[in-house]
Amino acid sequence: MAARKRMAQVKTAILSLLLDAYQRRDKVGLVTFRGQEATVALPPTGSIDVAARRLEELPAGGRTPLAEGLLTAADVLRRERLRDPRRRPLLVVVTDGRATAGADPVVRSQRVAAWLADEGVETVVVDCESGPFRLGLAARLATSLRATYLSVDEVNADVLTAAVRSAVPVQPTAHPPSRTTVPNEGVA
Repeated sequence: MAARKRMAQVKTAILSLLLDAYQRRDKVGLVTFRGQEATVALPPTGSIDVAARRLEELPAGGRTPLAEGLLTAADVLRRERLRDPRRRPLLVVVTDGRATAGADPVVRSQRVAAWLADEGVETVVVDCESGPFRLGLAARLATSLRATYLSVDEVNADVLTAAVRSAVPVQPTAHPPSRTTVPNEGVA
């Protein structure tokens, strides 16, 4: 029950981001990770309708291969940079920070996050952890990514949009950013 409630909050936050992306003529992609693998659920697109439909289909629960999700998102961003080097990529990671799949999953996810930060990937982490006992793993992930950190409790359309815009400020002479959103389907 709690996982479904968190996923509903996450989907609402991402939909607000999609609307903002559409208005700014950005491209949005969607990488999901669950079980033992990460999947590009939506290659970067300018279609808010397609993105919203894919978002509605996201399940919650299961193991979380966080490192694989981050690596897959990094690959999507790399390919977009090759297609259009003028675009400014932004990675939005929606997670509770719990890495529960693979060998030494927490350490691996922290290493991948540090590598992404060293690569200069601008990132926003939306922490969807809830309840009275919180581990703070998404905050640790945000630190490793050198990312803007937001709690899902404080996220609404205005807050998320402001965080995204401050992470990748509008530059009139440059292309709008490509955004890859990575919702953590392994929220338990």
